[in-house]
Amino acid sequence: MSPLHHGDEVLALVADQSIFEYADQLNIRVPTSCGRTGECHECIVEVKRGQDALNDPVDSESFLLNENYRLACQAVVKNPNTDIEFAVLRRQPRIMTRTVSRGVSLDPLTTRVGDDVVFGGEVIDLYRGHVYGLAIDIGTTTVVLNLVDLESGKIIHTGSFENPQRFGGSDTMRRISYDATYQGELAQVMLSSINFEIGDIARRLKIRRRHIYEVVIVGNSTMRELFFGLDVQSIGETPYRSQVEEDFKAGKRQNTALNAKARDLDLRIFPDANVYGAPLVGSHIGGDISADILAIGMDESEDVVALVDIGTNTEVIVGNRHRMLAASCPAGPAFEGGEVTFGMPGYSGAIESVHINDLEVEFKTIGDAPPEGICGSGLVDLLAELVRTGNMNELGVLTNGSSEFDVVAERGITISRADMSALAQAKAANYCGQWIVLREHGTAPEELSRLYLAGGFANYIDVNNAKDIGFIPDVPNSRISQVGNAALEGATIMLTSQQKRHDIEQLTRDIDHIQLETQTDFFDLFVEGCQFKPMKSNPTAD
Repeated sequence: MSPLHHGDEVLALVADQSIFEYADQLNIRVPTSCGRTGECHECIVEVKRGQDALNDPVDSESFLLNENYRLACQAVVKNPNTDIEFAVLRRQPRIMTRTVSRGVSLDPLTTRVGDDVVFGGEVIDLYRGHVYGLAIDIGTTTVVLNLVDLESGKIIHTGSFENPQRFGGSDTMRRISYDATYQGELAQVMLSSINFEIGDIARRLKIRRRHIYEVVIVGNSTMRELFFGLDVQSIGETPYRSQVEEDFKAGKRQNTALNAKARDLDLRIFPDANVYGAPLVGSHIGGDISADILAIGMDESEDVVALVDIGTNTEVIVGNRHRMLAASCPAGPAFEGGEVTFGMPGYSGAIESVHINDLEVEFKTIGDAPPEGICGSGLVDLLAELVRTGNMNELGVLTNGSSEFDVVAERGITISRADMSALAQAKAANYCGQWIVLREHGTAPEELSRLYLAGGFANYIDVNNAKDIGFIPDVPNSRISQVGNAALEGATIMLTSQQKRHDIEQLTRDIDHIQLETQTDFFDLFVEGCQFKPMKSNPTAD
């Protein structure tokens, strides 16, 4: 009889048991709200191997286009003599505990006034001992949230989980395409996961859901609109604007922020709680970048600075409070665990740093766990080290003519020529965005008073290695700030300061957005950016 694997845990297979039943035996909590009938579509798992040992997908699984994904309640073992490995779509990413902290004055829209809870001057409930709020950053790869005491401004809890929408595609464009056919599925799985997380927090902290009276949501334009149940198809077509942005440009709205009630979204907190979607910057550049701007104080800066929020879509902002230019770089998921054979997000067991010494690869993993793959910071190190040691040229070709390089031979972890090509293209998108925005602003890298690196793995990359392969511009290290999850900090600012919320709504109206692909030299710059060498030093000289 063959085993079933989940991480390092193993169970003996028994015919006619569902994956959900195995999860129960492993004490793994899998979301569900339908009693395991297949109706809620919440218990999605990834079957990493052994699909042929399971029953054929049933009608309720037709929305799962990739055969590697199944509903745990409907996937039943039919052949117990074949190894099966599965993973839930709720892996725990490493939470970035260090971030920029601006320290704005406490001035929330939701407050306690005597024996009442008041939102924007209107009584919404009797005071019942606590007034909490949630700040939530919905990233394409990871969702992170803060539970905040709105009476003190103190962050009570920070949680995170892997974005469960990955069954619909690893990047925003694929998810937009998926949503065209299965509208509502991505929204439902996100809502279910956030409700699941809120419930888990409530149980662990012994608080009541109904004491959460306000929520701020930040995320790129697609992630935000999906959460609010809006049609995202226009974001996938030129000029890549949401319908909300189109309405704003047509004069039908004062800004691009959204407001809804928790009950209308089926968010399981206080029913009349206001759910606020942070304003968009433009096109794919969403409320997470609005939050970044607040977090680093760019809205008040007299000095010219650059913000680079690195992720599946990398966003670049250059300027100061008087003038800002922005662009979105479709970097894709290569540095966040997709399109690279042994790539993975920043979970336990991910190789996060690499040094090559006489062909011996020295590495460190997250949590010092046995290596399972390589996350973004490890990939940046590996590429820089391969070039530094002469094992790979600037074009991404291994100098010994091999098609792959052994990273951890005993675990079978390698990086292939195809992997390097995917990474080169992702890096080139980042390169183009930063180069073009700096050029259009008329600012050279050495003229920046500060370069802020935000989001995803940016907090953990070795900036020297990143500069060596042209991932970021050659700014002196003393002027580079790795600010962690600035988007979550900015969302928390919007939750605790109505003045800053108003300020960012006004500021985002005037940020100029650059469509990179319309630049006449975009293709030439992209080819240049595919090479693993430092970024050219002076874009203003072109």
